Amino acid sequence: MSRIGNKAITIPSGVEVNIAEGNEVTVKGPKGTLTKKFSPLMQIEINEGILTVKRPNEEKHTKQLHGTTRALLATMIEGCSNGYTKVLKVVGIGYRAALAGNKVTLNVGFSHPVELNVPEGVTVTVPDANTINVAGIDKQIVGQFAANVRAVKKPEPYGGKGIRYVDEHVRRKEGKTASAKK
Repeated sequence: MSRIGNKAITIPSGVEVNIAEGNEVTVKGPKGTLTKKFSPLMQIEINEGILTVKRPNEEKHTKQLHGTTRALLATMIEGCSNGYTKVLKVVGIGYRAALAGNKVTLNVGFSHPVELNVPEGVTVTVPDANTINVAGIDKQIVGQFAANVRAVKKPEPYGGKGIRYVDEHVRRKEGKTASAKK
């Protein structure tokens, strides 16, 4: 019994969901439009503003598809109505970020600045030199680009320098101490 797959999704006002032939779902909302094709095994239905996903049998493969399909539909509806945002902090002396056109430039202690191209469907803002806001309607693309930015210089546990998410806790380690010779 899938707990996630059996949950019903309430479609908020201002969001329109259309199911085309072959389980192609289009979600239109105030933030934009997303389209995704799902497995023909799943039965996606809309009744009175509530979206449900049903599976035809109890095989392991269809159980896995059931929960995944429902979760993807929920994130599509959430993205089109509210959108997704990831906020990153650049921590370190001399570390900074800048936005020039469609590229994010990171100066994070390397001999050269690192430039990253902003993908289609993602909006990046840099309110100050140490903050990067990544926003968009597709949760996967927003999360992937934020992870790519973080991967340039992951936070290190000794000095705490690097690029981290705002809500991320970096466990700090104690460094080496000079021992007194006897």
